[in-house]
Amino acid sequence: SQAMVRDGEGATKFITITVEDAKNEAEALKVAYAVAHSPLVKTAFFASDPNLGRILAAVGNSKVLDLDATKVSLWLDDVLVAKNGGRAPEYMEEQGVAVMSQDEITVRISLGRGDACETVWTTDLSHDYVSINADYRS
Repeated sequence: SQAMVRDGEGATKFITITVEDAKNEAEALKVAYAVAHSPLVKTAFFASDPNLGRILAAVGNSKVLDLDATKVSLWLDDVLVAKNGGRAPEYMEEQGVAVMSQDEITVRISLGRGDACETVWTTDLSHDYVSINADYRS
C-alpha cells in the first residue's frame, strides 16, 4: 500500500497521518481522510509550509459531530504544534519548517475524546501532479 502511495504522480513527499484518541475507528478515519484529501493541506506540504491552520481546518471540516476543538492537539513528527485547539505556546515556526522540509512527514492528531486510532498515507500536491494530469486527454 505504501509503495502505491509513494509512486503517486508527481509526489515529492510521503505523509503519514495518524488520528488518535477518537471515539471509534470510523471517526478517526473520517478525520484522517479529511486531512489527507485536503488540497490546501497537500499544497502546504509541497511548499514545506507548516500551516497549522490548514490542518486544523481540515480536522474541523471532517464533519465529526460534537468535536470539541479545545481538546485537539497536533504534532508534526515529534514537534507539538497545536495544543487544546490552538498554537502550542512552546512551538517555534522554524521547528515546523524543518519537519515540513523532509521527504517523509508524520502528522499526529489527538482528538481527546476516546481510545480509537487509525492511520492513512498520502502525498503532497505538486506542480508536476497538476502538469501530468492536465497535459493529456483520456
